[in-house]
Amino acid sequence: MAIDTPVTGPVTKPVATPANPRFSSGPCAKNPQFSLDKLADAALGRSHRAAVGKGKLKAAIEETRALLNIPADYRIGIVPASDTGAVEMAMWSMLGACKATMVAWESFGAGWVTDVVKQLKIDAEVKTADYGEIVDMATLDYDTDVVFTWNGTTSGVRMPSGDAIPADRGGLTICDATSAAFAMDLPWDKLDVTTFSWQKVLGGEAAHGMLILSPRAVERLETYTPAWPLPKIFRLTKGGKLIEGIFEGATINTPSMLAVEDYLVALDWARSVGGLPGLIARADANAQAIWQFCEERDWIDNLAVDPATRSTTSVCLRFTDPRIADPAGFAKSVQKRLEAEGAALDVGAYRDAPAGLRIWCGGTVETADIDALLPWLDWAFQTEIAAQTQAA
Repeated sequence: MAIDTPVTGPVTKPVATPANPRFSSGPCAKNPQFSLDKLADAALGRSHRAAVGKGKLKAAIEETRALLNIPADYRIGIVPASDTGAVEMAMWSMLGACKATMVAWESFGAGWVTDVVKQLKIDAEVKTADYGEIVDMATLDYDTDVVFTWNGTTSGVRMPSGDAIPADRGGLTICDATSAAFAMDLPWDKLDVTTFSWQKVLGGEAAHGMLILSPRAVERLETYTPAWPLPKIFRLTKGGKLIEGIFEGATINTPSMLAVEDYLVALDWARSVGGLPGLIARADANAQAIWQFCEERDWIDNLAVDPATRSTTSVCLRFTDPRIADPAGFAKSVQKRLEAEGAALDVGAYRDAPAGLRIWCGGTVETADIDALLPWLDWAFQTEIAAQTQAA
């Protein structure tokens, strides 16, 4: 039952703040054990094509495979331009062989729609849902190539499972999993192309993306040539064959060996907390603490309409108090109060999303810090309501 929290007098400011108030949805918080001296073994000043550089890149690929339980016959490549680069590389290289179905329920998915429909001009059916909702994935034609996000970073809505995706599909599934990988159990048999970036769940550094290909995706690359020219940075084949080196540590362009070392350190930390099950449990606990907070108050709610689709990483919240005349201005003021007090940094909703807050709950965040943040949400809300009432 929701608990009414009217402002009846002076608001008591909490005393304790989170030990780490960094709740940004990207780049996300570093793991709790991180320190710069852990990067001392980085291959700085060495070629990424030297044995030491290739060895570290290969280790990043294989340790990713082991932690995420990626099948042995799937290729994993490190590519430029973060998750965006990985998604674009997949779309430019593979789409166009058949009709496409573009699925979007938040801003990044909408961006992929724009690129496919307006830039590549591919015959595509577009399925969309408003922020807080999700497209019914069971209604899609999987004999087309289906492009979708697993977890909407800007909407706080995620796929509840991959059950709607048939095993005998004729098209490819291209999944942007950047806020899901390492926090959700991805069904690899349902995903032909999967992408993510280091900067999300493991708190790595930006600019590097991961491209994961099923055997079906490799077959498409080796049997289909797009009608448009491909920039060098997107080329995954040569002479009709997959460039295997890309998936063995020979990256298309020069990677940051400092960022590679940081990713290796993050992977090592992930193993120390129980691998994928441990990371999922940490994100679940963080999100559950916020959900419980919202259930006990009548002025704040999860943006996700269906509890089954609530994200456990990018938790998006909206203010529901009828006294709020300007939702965007109110949310911005609350965010500023939290930041000024050192209680929460970078928790404003994404610019294209409905007004509210977005709190990152991935595995690098400690539940104790979420618990310490929640009283500050009460304080910031009540203080802002009081200020608004007084001004009126």
